[in-house]
Amino acid sequence: MSDPICSPADQVPEGDEPMPLPVFTVEDLRRLEVSPAVTAVEPAPDTLVGLHTNMYASAEDQVFDTELAGFPVQVRVTPVSFTWDYGDGTTFGPTELSGGPLPAGSWDEPTDTSHQYADTGDVSVVLTTEFAGEYSVSGGPWLPVDGTSTVSSDPVALSVWRSTVRNYADDCFDNPGGVGC
Repeated sequence: MSDPICSPADQVPEGDEPMPLPVFTVEDLRRLEVSPAVTAVEPAPDTLVGLHTNMYASAEDQVFDTELAGFPVQVRVTPVSFTWDYGDGTTFGPTELSGGPLPAGSWDEPTDTSHQYADTGDVSVVLTTEFAGEYSVSGGPWLPVDGTSTVSSDPVALSVWRSTVRNYADDCFDNPGGVGC
């Protein structure tokens, strides 16, 4: 008797029925403990009203070894889209763009994932990442999972401040009682 898992259906000896392989469902995918993307905000923990505040995510492919109906199954999940909730009622996404860090010393630069806050206050930035999956039963071919799983990252606390610039003509050493001294 041959192993029907490892034999093509047309090569299974007569009288042996090939065992149907289990299907890894989207429900199975959603039960995996997929790690959320790591979220970064620049500048943080404070930003300014009207400033381009850069957000970006770091998400990796992940591999899981599990079992389904007694068969060993390897599952690979890949981040496919990101949705940003900027915490002020504004969202961006889903998008394939995860963003990236600004060059050293840079700030207030528009990026694909940056946001400009209109009001002061404390907000929580939340990223939701959508993962697609594929699976292999007993070392067989990789098959797509029908559906995706979403995983939310931990919120990033951000305080939005207003900055006011005032120029004064008085020299505070000459006139300590002058405006702005």
